[in-house]
Amino acid sequence: MSEHQQRIKVLSAGIFSLILVLGIARFAYTPLLPLMQHQAGLGVAAAGWLAAINYAGYLSGAILATLISDMVLKDRLYRIGMITAIVSTAMMGMTTDFTIWAVSRFVAGLSSAAGLLLGSGLILNWLIRHNHRSELGIHFSGIGLGIACAAAAVHVMKLWLTWDQQWWALTALSCVLAIPALRWLPPPDRSVVTKTGQKMEDAPPSAFFMWLLIAAYCCAGIGYVISATFIVAIVDHIPGMEGKGTLVFFVIGITAAPSCIAWDLIARRSGKLNALFMAAVLQIVGIMLPVFASGLMPALFGAVLFGGTVMGIVSLVLTMAGQYYPTRPAKMMGKMTLSYGVAQIAGPAITGWLGTRLGSYVAGLYLAGGAMVVAALIFLMLGIVAKRDNTNK
Repeated sequence: MSEHQQRIKVLSAGIFSLILVLGIARFAYTPLLPLMQHQAGLGVAAAGWLAAINYAGYLSGAILATLISDMVLKDRLYRIGMITAIVSTAMMGMTTDFTIWAVSRFVAGLSSAAGLLLGSGLILNWLIRHNHRSELGIHFSGIGLGIACAAAAVHVMKLWLTWDQQWWALTALSCVLAIPALRWLPPPDRSVVTKTGQKMEDAPPSAFFMWLLIAAYCCAGIGYVISATFIVAIVDHIPGMEGKGTLVFFVIGITAAPSCIAWDLIARRSGKLNALFMAAVLQIVGIMLPVFASGLMPALFGAVLFGGTVMGIVSLVLTMAGQYYPTRPAKMMGKMTLSYGVAQIAGPAITGWLGTRLGSYVAGLYLAGGAMVVAALIFLMLGIVAKRDNTNK
């Protein structure tokens, strides 16, 4: 097999893993949420808590990723994560018991961390080791594809399947996706040199730069999770938009898929920090459009802007973390994701509480938009700090 073919297989393994652990195990809950509320009696506050529990599992997985240095163990946990993603999806269709749902969401969060952090770290390490571009845009397109696949599947299946039958159908799809996700990722290499003999060395930025980047990523996490979790329910509750939420969610996913690749190209020309600032500004507009402009077209345009930026931010930040620490990329990615994970626990819980008090999730969009304003300002500040740090070297 040629090096080019091997690269395609490795990146495809990552894409399929992200469709499985994020698109299905984690985010199929979003388009199924209105149906579960209608058919299974899931309450507004309980829906928010399930989302928060899911992110608690993700945060736990991120903490675990920061503690692991051994590449073989990372590979083993990545593969276990693929299996637990299937199990967690099946658990959602078994019962209406909140406790079992909560366990399922926590396990799904763990599996998503395995795919997003351990899988991404393994793939970035393989790319660097084989002298390919150390960019994860193609890999992270799996997140958008996963969201789009989940939205499309739910939209089609709801015509003849109940909420629990849909979870079982998604479980079957998960089993199919797990095959390339497991078979096409090669065993890890523990050596500290690339295939051409070049030594792989870490080159971290200043501590102040890292703390600012972590703070910005935390704010981005709030902006991301509220919209990604509740946008279907928010749109469905807008007068005249009943039933359109799944379409909006599908557009988010389908635009997110190529956006990671696009933001890699933008970052090559403008620099990663300038690209992050531009993405944050566009995301603010995307988040707030459904609030300030009624109708399907503003909602869809907002979905394009949100989907076209949210995964780009994730891809750029985690790629930066991996490039600073090429010998242990998943470890640094895990530390970055801790801040993102805290935001993802707090965001849904606060939005669920606001939804209970105010009768809708719209207030959550104001919270998400405000958080992204702060993120954009910090990304702008990071450019100044980076220039100062380079001058002082």
